[in-house]
Amino acid sequence: MTTIVVLFNLKKDVSVSEYEQWAKETDLPTASGLPSVDQFEVLRAEGLLMSEDNAPYQYIEILKINSMEQFGTDVSSEVMQKVAQEFQSFADNPLFISTSNL
Repeated sequence: MTTIVVLFNLKKDVSVSEYEQWAKETDLPTASGLPSVDQFEVLRAEGLLMSEDNAPYQYIEILKINSMEQFGTDVSSEVMQKVAQEFQSFADNPLFISTSNL
């Protein structure tokens, strides 16, 4: 199984409430419904543990992928291309990290 971790901040002109509404109403249900996705979470960073400092990223997405081949097919669909384009309008230079379990 592959886990994709996405780290990002919102673009300066994007409101938190606008993004979070879109994430709840569009991103989460659409991506969670893909055959290749076993689990999808969007997390809001609250800070650094045992520190008063802000986290370096505002949001973290975690996608548990059961088949990278199927994921490639899923994300190339017209619906997911639209969701990806909308995501890019919110996120400022997101980092997509592919991981695997030890």
